[in-house]
Amino acid sequence: MKTVFDTEELESIRELARKFARERVAAGYMEREKSGRFDMDLVREMGELGLIAPELPERYGGLGASHLLSGVIIEEIARADFTFGYVSLLASLNGQILSSFAGPEVAGEWLPGMIGGEHMLAIALTEPKGGSDAASLALKMERDGRDYILNGEKTSISANQVAKAVITFARTGTVEERARGVSAILVPLDLPGITTSKFSNMGQNSLGHGSIWFDNVRVPAKYLLGEEGRGFGQVMQGFDFSRSLIGLQALGAARQSLDETWAYIDERHAFGKPLNAFQGVTHQLADFDTRVEAARLLSMNALWLKDQGLPHTAEAAMTKWWPPLLAYEAIHACLLIHGHAGYSDALPFQQRLRDVLGLQIGDGTAHIMKNIIARERAGRGMAAG
Repeated sequence: MKTVFDTEELESIRELARKFARERVAAGYMEREKSGRFDMDLVREMGELGLIAPELPERYGGLGASHLLSGVIIEEIARADFTFGYVSLLASLNGQILSSFAGPEVAGEWLPGMIGGEHMLAIALTEPKGGSDAASLALKMERDGRDYILNGEKTSISANQVAKAVITFARTGTVEERARGVSAILVPLDLPGITTSKFSNMGQNSLGHGSIWFDNVRVPAKYLLGEEGRGFGQVMQGFDFSRSLIGLQALGAARQSLDETWAYIDERHAFGKPLNAFQGVTHQLADFDTRVEAARLLSMNALWLKDQGLPHTAEAAMTKWWPPLLAYEAIHACLLIHGHAGYSDALPFQQRLRDVLGLQIGDGTAHIMKNIIARERAGRGMAAG
């Protein structure tokens, strides 16, 4: 459905992304989930088409395009394979961090390969005792000559099995300093002292989540991102961008489910009539169709605000909590309308449902997002009370 944000450039990229998603990504969606294997060959194809982080500067291999363009891409990829949409999400989030805060040597070392699909990067913020309270990190990072030494654990890290490096948040100050004592550093995952594990989750197992342990891991100081002790505040700004993309990732899966279900009720008959003759079915779909389109406009507006250099923290938080919840509800309704076929693994609704559910947890729960919105709208003092 065309929106006020769509331009000829965006429509051209949308068609390219949709063609790639339909012809190359969609067919292996559930098989990749069952095998737990992420297809890096597809990632390279995606990179060759210019569909990874096109908003990044041309000097690193990007297109210098709008952030809206990345939203269009992730929406189309997620229609075919929700989990494969993380290629766009992680590249855009990590790419923005590296291009803004890494030194030229480090940015030049890692960004071209990521944009080209040769490798993926992960981001490590969550710890076993600090999920939503991200500023209470315990993983230690201490300076030792030309290196930093890391000790501790990160958990629930997306793509920790396929990534070549991970942007890691660690404590260089005291616990009492909270966010002011946190720094960010890029850590190649082949360094000595690093071990990883992979969780068995309800969904998103093709990409995978797991823990990363750092045991006296020595990282060259050149990989520090931003200033020591200020990494949390500097780097966390990038999460406004990723939260807007998350909204479109979830809504892509919902839109595909709705499109399939509209087509299904034209063909399926009950009591001598097609299902589209029953308002109990059509009104339910019409309701979700309306809300999904509204949520999509909300998400695209947040990206548009970013492109204009305008504040968008509250809008990004809105797109993080509402679209994943709405997508889950919409896909659930589509599953039920398909009856037992929807409940079986012959159709992808059950897989989309499990995959989308994870985004109600990752990158901040609805309660955290509402706190952010309240802080932006009412002020820090009132929101805290």
